[in-house]
Amino acid sequence: MQMQPKGSHFVNGAYIDDADGAAFDVVYPATGAVIARLHAATPAVIEAALAGAQAAQKDWARLKGVERGRILRRAADLIRARNHDLSVLETHDTGKPLSETLYVDPTSAADALEYFGGLAGALTGEHVPLGDNWGYTMRVPLGVCVGIGAWNYPIQIAAWKGAPALACGNAMVFKPSETTPLSALALAEILHEAGLPAGLYNVVQGMGEVGAALVTDPRVAKVSLTGSVPTGKRVYAAAAAGMKHVTMELGGKSPLIIFDDADLDSAVSGAILGNFYSSGQVCSNGTRVFVQRGLKEAFLHRLSARLQGARIGDPLDQATTFGPMVSARQLGIVEGYIAKGLAEGARLVAGGTRLNQPGYWITPTVFADVTDNMTIAREEIFGPVMCVLDFDSEDEAVTRANATEFGLSAGVFTRDLTRAHRVIAALEAGSCFINSYNDAPVELPFGGSKMSGVGRENSRAAIEHYSQMKSVFVRMGVCEAPF
Repeated sequence: MQMQPKGSHFVNGAYIDDADGAAFDVVYPATGAVIARLHAATPAVIEAALAGAQAAQKDWARLKGVERGRILRRAADLIRARNHDLSVLETHDTGKPLSETLYVDPTSAADALEYFGGLAGALTGEHVPLGDNWGYTMRVPLGVCVGIGAWNYPIQIAAWKGAPALACGNAMVFKPSETTPLSALALAEILHEAGLPAGLYNVVQGMGEVGAALVTDPRVAKVSLTGSVPTGKRVYAAAAAGMKHVTMELGGKSPLIIFDDADLDSAVSGAILGNFYSSGQVCSNGTRVFVQRGLKEAFLHRLSARLQGARIGDPLDQATTFGPMVSARQLGIVEGYIAKGLAEGARLVAGGTRLNQPGYWITPTVFADVTDNMTIAREEIFGPVMCVLDFDSEDEAVTRANATEFGLSAGVFTRDLTRAHRVIAALEAGSCFINSYNDAPVELPFGGSKMSGVGRENSRAAIEHYSQMKSVFVRMGVCEAPF
């Protein structure tokens, strides 16, 4: 399968390139091989994308919602029909095993397009009786929206931002991460093939300066970022200077609380999904695993045994269940945190070994006897490093779980559903799980509290972030004034 796209950018319905933009390589994380070379967007490319988006948006907004939705649903069908090839592309881009991408990445993009395509025709206002007079509300689009993606779920993020934006009648200019730039281009091409008018979903490549140019442009009404907290702070401040709407989906250091009455294998499965899926490169991961003291040793024993079943190997082999880190840089960051964990006295139970082969490989890592003040328990690692912490009482677990600047996700495993709901209610997090972890159906809102972000993606809640209400007062009689 050819990885080199027809152009670095997709603007106004076509691939374009500009060799004056800084060149950068796309690397297959499993081998370190260069699979494509792209150019960052020049000012001319950025201008073409924003001008095209602004020009196309008005006519798009004038369409009936069902007409917009029909195109999004058609794009969802095309993605599902091409799921295998798109998954292979995503595996090359991210290094994630095909056993993941086939079932999660393009399919979740299709889910978003289908869901918001179906919702587009229902975005209505309301009639408000006011005695002899009356009023009504209208839901109107914001205009030109900018999306800035992360490298861990490229096509999913591109669709999670694009689908509600387009359903509401906006245009989108999307900048993928320069680490994983390929699948957003494929999504843009599919949307165009499905009938989306040119200019409504543009993809431009580049690093931070390209994102900054998009965020600060006065034609942009909305910025949606998926990324780290430091990046989020900078982008949020820049958007606020222009009084732009924002959605910030940022990092986390989420707690997963396992009580001693939990089903052991189910809890171990939740911990694996919350730490080692996508090689740990998931913002919502439950990387602080609080295990009640009575279950701790049994949990560690069962977890260590289950990790023996991880299949590390060629990501394109569907038998593989654990892939490489996305880049040499991210691998180095993870190795640095493992070294800190050892230096600060955590007990290495499993993994932590870099594989001596091409690519960016490290084995699933588990630390036990972790305390709250250790670096690995406080900072987001974004890699396959699980921290297991002991606790005795429910109140203790909740207090310690909340003692963090982050608030993206949280999970609870227990057979006592009364306790499960009580604990989840007390945890300071936006996306939570009971006897499960990291499920992200498009029907549920996704997003965090505290430093983990602002706003929500997915579900009907996303509509609020890509549109605004206009109210109209209608006087039925004579309009009077005091003079």
